[in-house]
Amino acid sequence: MSDHPASENGSGQGGGGQYIAYTYYRVDPAWRRLPVEERAAAKDAFAETLDEFAPQFDNLRTYSVTGVRPECDFFTWKITSRYDLLGELGAALNATPLAGWLSTPYSYLATTKASQYTSARRARKITPQGSKYLVVYPFIKTRPWYALPASDRQRAMDEHIRIGAEYPSIHNHTTYSFGIDDQEFMTAFECDEPADFMHLMLTLRESEASRYTEVDTPIFVGQHMDIRAALDRLDGVNAHVTA
Repeated sequence: MSDHPASENGSGQGGGGQYIAYTYYRVDPAWRRLPVEERAAAKDAFAETLDEFAPQFDNLRTYSVTGVRPECDFFTWKITSRYDLLGELGAALNATPLAGWLSTPYSYLATTKASQYTSARRARKITPQGSKYLVVYPFIKTRPWYALPASDRQRAMDEHIRIGAEYPSIHNHTTYSFGIDDQEFMTAFECDEPADFMHLMLTLRESEASRYTEVDTPIFVGQHMDIRAALDRLDGVNAHVTA
């Protein structure tokens, strides 16, 4: 299990790393009062734009949080080695009719680098495992953590990594945000059952490293699905209108 924390020296891009972005969307409830044909066309245009850009990304995946989080309906997990691609996709999506009805309550950016708590010397490549769920949250350590001797931090992280290894069905994709976004890290965990992740976190809460956690919310549990399925959950309409 990768380190929750470690924002010290290291460059994700210098070692062929990646940029990781999570963008959350919420639809205006008034959109659901539009005619079904207009809603269907708006969803199609949004989905087609994502489909057109997907081959340019290392990975571009969609997750629904409809019925789970009140302030957002779905989010995208974007992985690319080219930072500018994030803005290009954002601009293209803004040109779709649905964008006029969407807000972005949360947006997070991170990058990869080699962990200082393992023997890795190069940034780990983030590769989704294809699990049904993705748990995502921003993470910040307290400043006293960085005042600890390196040996104490290593001991705490060794415990942290050992506990994570006891949950082989949960895949950790921790990335680094210090200096490029408001949080220090973005933590993302793929799992097949959300309750399994809850048990992991209960165990980690008693670990030494947990004493130095400052922020680890909001937490999003997204269900992976095709963008069209996620958009159909916005209004419950899955029939595509044809001329």
